[in-house]
Amino acid sequence: MSAAALAQFASPDWQSRPEPILLPSGIPGIQLPRGGLTEIYGPASSGRTSLLVSILAEATARQEICALVDAEDAFDPAFAAQAGVALERLVWVRSAHNAEHALKATDLLIQGGGFGVVALDLGDTPPPTARRISLTSWFRLRRAVEHTPTVLIALALQPNAKTCASLLVECRRETTAWSGNLRGRLLRHIAVRATSTERSKVCLPAFMAQAI
Repeated sequence: MSAAALAQFASPDWQSRPEPILLPSGIPGIQLPRGGLTEIYGPASSGRTSLLVSILAEATARQEICALVDAEDAFDPAFAAQAGVALERLVWVRSAHNAEHALKATDLLIQGGGFGVVALDLGDTPPPTARRISLTSWFRLRRAVEHTPTVLIALALQPNAKTCASLLVECRRETTAWSGNLRGRLLRHIAVRATSTERSKVCLPAFMAQAI
């Protein structure tokens, strides 16, 4: 073995993985790793769907083809288009309230390749049903997306992928603003906070977003 090769193996970071390429989410402080699984979770009205739509808008604006696997028919194309998603570059897969079919569709899309973002929306799936997806299944999805330029996203009420996720993003509602009186009140906006945590790394800064 040459001296140059020995020097390479002697280097403390010869086995370290290269830093992943990050996809902007459209929200300051949140970037998603390509070739990794990002899990976005939080209760209803926590901003998780708005964050997903922002990610899709960013990706389709760069001419990337994206796919959304909609487990519970929750996707609103009109809202997405208004938020900037180029629908002509979005493949929308509906699984008729069947989480297992949604998981299989996600796996097939990743295996097929060619997508900038593949998102699995389990946000309206009951937690007991979502928890029936085994860690083995999440691990298989993580392995499938490795070494690809695809960002894999799972949206849910509670974290399900857990240690299989490269990045966790927790969304929660903080404040709401109303106008009018008790007889007729109008919701003006909801302030939400999302905190992202990279596995084995420090927490990224939280951000404030307005969900109208």
